[in-house]
Amino acid sequence: MKICRTLLKTRIIPELDDREALETVAMVLRETYNSEVTVEDVRKVLDHHSFNNKRGQYDAWKLVQIYGEERRKDEYLLLIVEGDIYASGFNYIFGLAWQGVAVVSTYRLKQEFYGLESDRKIFIQRLMKEAVHEIGHLYGLTHCSDRRCVMAFSNWIGDTDYKSWMLCQNCRSKLGRILHSII
Repeated sequence: MKICRTLLKTRIIPELDDREALETVAMVLRETYNSEVTVEDVRKVLDHHSFNNKRGQYDAWKLVQIYGEERRKDEYLLLIVEGDIYASGFNYIFGLAWQGVAVVSTYRLKQEFYGLESDRKIFIQRLMKEAVHEIGHLYGLTHCSDRRCVMAFSNWIGDTDYKSWMLCQNCRSKLGRILHSII
């Protein structure tokens, strides 16, 4: 089931210099949310303003706050960063979404992080899933109890690998109701 209505477009702001991966993410977001998706040129997103020296990680909450000021009213922003991110109460997170801005980190999505040989296909699948998940939150979707649904919470990389990149029927229905109620 495709969602027929949308209000906001998505602008991807990447640090990742991988056009194929970024275009794959954009394609999946277009298909899932039936929205316009653009990919900006690669630029530095992470800086000292969001870096926590004690943790050696970037604070995802600060990132979404900083970029919330750059977001236009008719769009969602998706930041794709390469540094390790966290949120209060978690050792690390794969992504975060808040008030129109989502951030996804590639840091723990790569096989090399786990001491394994690089696998491009797995990396792109993980990136797709995390991007669809975080944009789903921006549209108002919450975590899903169906572990195969892309909206299921990922506590570790195995959860991300297990789930699909697609919304389950229940989440597609919720998204349709959300979009219908705001039009």
